[in-house]
Amino acid sequence: MTTSLKVRIQEDVKNAMRAKETQRLGTLRLLTAAIKQQEVDNRIELDDTQIVAIISKMLKQRQESIAQYTQGNRPDLAATEAAEIEILKEYLPAALSPEEISASIDSAIASVSPQSAQDMGKVMAILKAQLTGRADLSDVSKQVKARLSF
Repeated sequence: MTTSLKVRIQEDVKNAMRAKETQRLGTLRLLTAAIKQQEVDNRIELDDTQIVAIISKMLKQRQESIAQYTQGNRPDLAATEAAEIEILKEYLPAALSPEEISASIDSAIASVSPQSAQDMGKVMAILKAQLTGRADLSDVSKQVKARLSF
């Protein structure tokens, strides 16, 4: 039986406490806080897909922070953010290859049968559900836009 992502994260928080891994513990506590915040705000229990979306958002924030810290000549802070990225990536599903992403795009386009570039939202809705956490959705969006250029 597979455990949910939320349970796995909670167990890893406990393990990080026992092992006194402060960097890992801090990152996992930020993640659990973000998950709890969403659950409280929306009064729901998050499933793995929603948790992956939170992790993806956190990764994007850290990548933007690294760019800012690098620009501001703060390699120490950039290194901290990079370490957090590596910890968060452990909880994402395996990334898809470019061929798999392309096949998913083809499948979504075929199912929607877009008539104009306006139908891109319908295609992206399908792809977002399939590819969240497994591919960079901004790159996927660019590929879809290129294929739907009428």
